Amino acid sequence: MSTSYGKTRWKRFALVMVPSMAATAAIGVSLANSALAASFSVSGQQFKVTVDQLKGEGFSQFGGVDMEANKTPHPVAISAFDHATLQNLCQSVVTDLGPLGKWTLVLKAGQDAKNPVDAQQLLIDLNQLNADAKFGSINIGQDASTLQGSAIDKLKADGGSLPTGAQGFAQAAKTAELSKVQQTAYATSAGTFTLPGLKLNITQGTNECY
Repeated sequence: MSTSYGKTRWKRFALVMVPSMAATAAIGVSLANSALAASFSVSGQQFKVTVDQLKGEGFSQFGGVDMEANKTPHPVAISAFDHATLQNLCQSVVTDLGPLGKWTLVLKAGQDAKNPVDAQQLLIDLNQLNADAKFGSINIGQDASTLQGSAIDKLKADGGSLPTGAQGFAQAAKTAELSKVQQTAYATSAGTFTLPGLKLNITQGTNECY
């Protein structure tokens, strides 16, 4: 294996591992360019996430598209939380390194229930979710262009936009609680992300969070 090949693959491997979390049940997604969260440029690799319990405030969700550098689109549900805490976060991604075989990078944090992971202005682009969910003061079918909150403000400040019209189906809730979360996602972004008890390791083979 050449030196340049190794550097390229490992750099790509590391960049995929941005701290992530789970969000609410999937809704219909839009392929409209207006729904693209422009701040997200994805590698094309999905990563898996598990969380024992998530408690969020200022939740909203709407359809969108993430785009790879080669312009390949990925329909996603974009979930936004003004603030969220996560107990026992696990995130994993598998990369095929050619002659070296498959390797898994695993990140864990917030395993102490008294000191969970804390996220502010959190945006997650996901395409699959399993969880038990409870919402407070939920509004399903809201026009996405009317969504508000610090996470939505961050999306707009980063160059993203909200879908409108027939493509603007969204939902919003004052609070959201999810447990036994299993998720696959393409990208995430946060104003701040605090990871107490952070542990990261790389193992040979496929050893994902679920």
